[in-house]
Amino acid sequence: MLAGFAVALLVTGLIAYAVLAGADFGAGFWDLTAGSAERGARVRGLIERSIGPVWESNHVWLIFVLVVCWTAFPTAFGSLMSTLAVALLIALVGIMLRGAGFAFRGSSTTVAQQRFFGAFFAVSSLIVPFFLGAAIGGIASGRVPAGNAQGDPLTSWANPTSALIGVLAIVTGAYLAAVYMAGDAHRGGHDDLVERMRLRALGAGVAAGLVALGGLFVVREDARPLFDGLTEGAALVVVIISIVAGAAGLWLIWTRRFGPARLVAAAAVAAIACGWALAQEPEFLPGALTVDEAAAGDATLTALLIGFVVGVLVLAPSLLLLWRLVLRGRLDRDFRPLGPERRQ
Repeated sequence: MLAGFAVALLVTGLIAYAVLAGADFGAGFWDLTAGSAERGARVRGLIERSIGPVWESNHVWLIFVLVVCWTAFPTAFGSLMSTLAVALLIALVGIMLRGAGFAFRGSSTTVAQQRFFGAFFAVSSLIVPFFLGAAIGGIASGRVPAGNAQGDPLTSWANPTSALIGVLAIVTGAYLAAVYMAGDAHRGGHDDLVERMRLRALGAGVAAGLVALGGLFVVREDARPLFDGLTEGAALVVVIISIVAGAAGLWLIWTRRFGPARLVAAAAVAAIACGWALAQEPEFLPGALTVDEAAAGDATLTALLIGFVVGVLVLAPSLLLLWRLVLRGRLDRDFRPLGPERRQ
């Protein structure tokens, strides 16, 4: 019971990170593909305006997931951190470079500075979700055994399933970012940017759907237990929900209903994470540890849950206020194209 609740906390944290920080990473994808300094100036200005108020808060969820995993499932945490050390270290370095690039680019006054720091931001926005997704692929495909550094340090994350999930993380992040930014542009009255991000959202949504559905064939060949789990029982229901939500999201974007499109797009991505968790239930590390075997003692789990309740009472009001202010446009900055016209 307590172990199951701790797993629910982990999955909730992963979903929050996927739909919030995932969109931040996706913004970096659109930054990278925006074009030259002149042509991409307005898109990059929208990116800075959209993610500026929230980009730091979104990493709260990654810290939350790590702390819960470390506390509630210490053996599994040690196994994950040691076997997947290479992929996770690359992702960590990417997070640091991305944050530095975004912060310093925002205060840059020349095109050269913007390009230099923007390169760190944009490229790291692809590296981080790919390697985090690759690490998840290693877990889901059963390539992380129990014990300290017992798995292969390279093939545990460099394999077909990991590559698939890494690419899916990039594409779904790009989809979420385009949907969110289209809504922000619409609220700000920037009609040209609304259409540009709307078309990007439609393209990324279709691409994400194709990668997810086509990826089932990759999983069937590379990680058959995961495939079997995804195609039966509760996991199959969640997969179907994701497909339906994805299609509904595309329709809402096509009809320019960006408010509900945000929620539906987030639900489609969240269902993917839920499907993974349900597909490998009751295993925590497939083929190595079940949830009950990996769980800490009842005293530790009880203390964790008490700490969670206290933390929610402190943190939730702040986050809810932040999101409310963002969605209502109260924290919107003055729109400034990020390009040559900003030079001094």
